[in-house]
Amino acid sequence: MSVYDYVLTESDFVHKDDLHYPFEERGLQFGDGIYEVIRVYNGKYYLIDEHVERLYRSADAVKLKMPFSKEEMYQQLDALLQKNEIQNDAKVYMQITRGSAPRDHAFPLNVKSNLYAYVQDLSRKMDFMAEGVSAITRPDVRWDWCYIKSLNLLPNVIAKQEASEQGCFEAILHKDGEVTECSSSNVYMVRDGKVYTHPAKENILHGCVRTRMKQFCEDESIPFVEEPFRVEDIQDADELFLTSSTAEVMPIVQVDGKAVEGGQVGSITRKLQHKYEQDAGIKESQSMFSHVKAQ
Repeated sequence: MSVYDYVLTESDFVHKDDLHYPFEERGLQFGDGIYEVIRVYNGKYYLIDEHVERLYRSADAVKLKMPFSKEEMYQQLDALLQKNEIQNDAKVYMQITRGSAPRDHAFPLNVKSNLYAYVQDLSRKMDFMAEGVSAITRPDVRWDWCYIKSLNLLPNVIAKQEASEQGCFEAILHKDGEVTECSSSNVYMVRDGKVYTHPAKENILHGCVRTRMKQFCEDESIPFVEEPFRVEDIQDADELFLTSSTAEVMPIVQVDGKAVEGGQVGSITRKLQHKYEQDAGIKESQSMFSHVKAQ
């Protein structure tokens, strides 16, 4: 997945080969920054309002001064797609740090924040969404402010790596047995026709796709219960799935080597996948369901 040529910075659009920051950069030295990953379908942003709002909430939470107003940010993000002539499925990664300054824990004075945003192609994970994925469970050892989309992701990275080493797609995290979320996604359990997920408190990321899941469930008269479930509840789950901007609505059919409800993707997960495609404006010819039928 190569990066498209033009990168948005705090001052201009630059070629990716010309993007340089000093080694004394607070994002590198302290993880002193925030980020967003925004999905693009057929050259158009999906859930752009939710992502921009969350970006600015994160900035406020860590007292980071943004280089653009919200209105300017929308304009710049649109220009980024236009500059790179994006017409396909892709993702935009955006990162803002407190800037470049001599290393000191206290905030530097009169230093501008550093921003960059770039575009990469990103095809949909059709086979995974059709057949489901496997996961492992791991203790949630992250800090308490996971609602901030900060650059401090080492515990997430380690959990994801442990999942990868076991041939799994994700790691389901828990605190003392109470499931919070995954290393890079929100997670949901279906039981008796109800969808359960951890409430949107400070200790989980308030996923943009998560907000749509709640809406989709309401549209379909599916009870959406925002209360934690436990690791041991997974063995009795009717369905299990995760959501994120890059994974969409992803069924989980195996956890810690044990099948979830026979290892089959459930009907509620399928219904929510369909709702997602409709909401994202995905054409029928590009639908995961059409992909499955064609196989």
